[in-house]
Amino acid sequence: MTLAADEGLADFSNLLIYTAMAVYALTFVAYTAEWIFGSRSRVARTSSALGGAEAGEPGEAAESADVPAQRPAVVVRKGGATSVLDRPKIVTRSTTPERDAVPDGPGAAGGDERGDTFGRIAVSLTTLAFLLHLGGVVARTIAVGRGPWSNMYEFSTAFSMVLVASYLGFLAFRRNVRWLGLPLVTTVLLDLGLAVTVLYNDSTQLVPALDSIWMMIHVPLAIICGALMYVGAVGAVLFLFRDRYEAKLAAGGKPGRFATSVLERLPSSLTLDRFSYRINAAVFPFWTFTIVAGAIWAENAWGRYWGWDPKETWAFITWIVYAIYLHARSTAGWKGRRTAYLCIAGLVCFLINYYGVNIFFDSLHGYGGV
Repeated sequence: MTLAADEGLADFSNLLIYTAMAVYALTFVAYTAEWIFGSRSRVARTSSALGGAEAGEPGEAAESADVPAQRPAVVVRKGGATSVLDRPKIVTRSTTPERDAVPDGPGAAGGDERGDTFGRIAVSLTTLAFLLHLGGVVARTIAVGRGPWSNMYEFSTAFSMVLVASYLGFLAFRRNVRWLGLPLVTTVLLDLGLAVTVLYNDSTQLVPALDSIWMMIHVPLAIICGALMYVGAVGAVLFLFRDRYEAKLAAGGKPGRFATSVLERLPSSLTLDRFSYRINAAVFPFWTFTIVAGAIWAENAWGRYWGWDPKETWAFITWIVYAIYLHARSTAGWKGRRTAYLCIAGLVCFLINYYGVNIFFDSLHGYGGV
């Protein structure tokens, strides 16, 4: 085995990754505390909001990413007098046509001062952990003298880094996405834990097939697309829970205390559905180009564009599932639970392509080992 070109820097990279994991663990605790200590008394309750809407009351639905602040904005002048009219309360419409309009929750624990404080601490810790994580990936890159994604360990650390970067990016440009924090940090901890314990590989030796400019195009794109597919799938999973909760309320049922405490803090089912769809719609062209770039690379390396290698096959299956998902929404008018299942199935195919093919199948793409 060829060791890292700069063992000292490689060791420093490992130290940064372990330190980042420690901070991610603290972040996990902070996000959990945010959800536990967020006061339900300050959360816009779905059932109350629906009841208020039926009675013509303004309610106190929280703002969401797609809902502007409810503030006086219309001025009417009559006979020299001025009256200010409040904007009508804007709520998102459920994915189920017969269901009443449903407001977004505040996005996480929100509302309560202590819960919001824990949330702000969690975001700050996420940023710190990301910087340490980024430093570890950059140090690895310098140590090995190439892109940090030639084996499963490097791919995993880069993948989880892009996950966190995408979350921080959404926080910077959107409101009401802090609900992503807890599931995302949990996934990052699991991914890094698996990377450093099972998948670690300090080899820098590259087979000739990897010595191509396409390595700097195809693999980073696969990492970015996979990370965003994961974010979209999280939105789809949470949509399923929130949609069932809203349906139970609409039917006059009374969800349990835990479900009420957690699910009322999420955006509405429609907001989650749109969030997931928009991400997948934006990622799909890039995933398509990722597969095309891989085919061009294969022709340069092995003299053929496509050979139904297990890695190529599962990449194509993933593409098919997402194509069906987008087609069903845009032409067949599918929304809601059916498309959420397709979105989740697409991510499962991606994970099989990565973990399953690399570990359990003989593939030309198994050059990096674990």
